[in-house]
Amino acid sequence: MNRQNTPSQAAGAVGAFFVDAVLVVLFVMIGRRSHGESVDLAGVVHTGWPFLVALVVGWLVSLAWRRPLAIWPTGVVVWAVTVAGGLGLRVLTGEGAAIAFVIVATVTLALFLLGWRAIEGFRVRRRAARAAAEAEANGASAAP
Repeated sequence: MNRQNTPSQAAGAVGAFFVDAVLVVLFVMIGRRSHGESVDLAGVVHTGWPFLVALVVGWLVSLAWRRPLAIWPTGVVVWAVTVAGGLGLRVLTGEGAAIAFVIVATVTLALFLLGWRAIEGFRVRRRAARAAAEAEANGASAAP
């Protein structure tokens, strides 16, 4: 069976990718700022491209567009590939990856890439529970 995404599902996936990308750029900007480096476009691109490339790979590997808000496996795979791939690309291009940076990148990107999914998942479940409660209340009041 060929399962097609609806336009709203596709828009949700695009939105989720955008949130991930913005959070990766925010991670880069915070890091550059904390080290006294400029937060201009060239600097952010120079520091951020390995993580953004790895983010795209993480989305492809996890098939994230199918369940973009899922913490498991989508969020965990996207996070792990973004961290490992981003750090790997940094090392391959001679930028280096000190152990402190590895730890900070791993923890910060986990908070960002998994955290927003946890918050959004909570909001979706809460909204669904509220809608179910309202439907039940309306059904009970409409009963003879």
